[in-house]
Amino acid sequence: MGQFMDSLISTFSGFMQAALVTLQITVVSLILASIIGLFVALMKLSNKKILSWIANLYIGVIRGTPLIVQIMWLYFGITQVVVLSAFWAGAIALAIHSGAYIAEIFRGAIQSIDKGQMEAAESLGMTRKQAMRRIIFPQAFKRSIPSLGNQFIIGLKDSSLVAFIGITEIFNLSMSQAAATFRQLEFYTIAGIYYLVLIVIFTLITNKIEKRLDTGRV
Repeated sequence: MGQFMDSLISTFSGFMQAALVTLQITVVSLILASIIGLFVALMKLSNKKILSWIANLYIGVIRGTPLIVQIMWLYFGITQVVVLSAFWAGAIALAIHSGAYIAEIFRGAIQSIDKGQMEAAESLGMTRKQAMRRIIFPQAFKRSIPSLGNQFIIGLKDSSLVAFIGITEIFNLSMSQAAATFRQLEFYTIAGIYYLVLIVIFTLITNKIEKRLDTGRV
């Protein structure tokens, strides 16, 4: 136990820097994923079959292939076309992955709103776009908060896979320390502690947002 505490303390600075990188890539990827998810959700709900077909294809491919394969494929594919750092290539790969799941969250939330509200808005002279922006989207967003919170936590855990493209985040640092000291269990446990702390923080923030928006009254 004493050796574990010594390792925890001696590597604190390094793991805090790695945790910051983990947070940065998670936040960037989830912001991009939310934008992607909204557009794909609207495409899937579109009356134009080609848009709906593209959205379904995208979601199907992402759901049907492992995330690590997507990261590797996108990382090496993107960097052959555009010169990007490992951070941005990893963030884009994570965003494309999470975007498929967020799209389904938004789609479900939008479809859960009573269709009569759209009809009422149109009868008041609003265009479909105005009704979506002013009436449907605000309610759908509130209803999607719990599911989005869960997806954001999953995104945080999924960020550990960017370690395999050379980004020095929590899991990458734990692998390096484990390889250097041959104390694998010790450093993977330390990595688990840091992830757990971040997830608890994410959960508390999500719960606070839920209560503030009072999603149960939508």
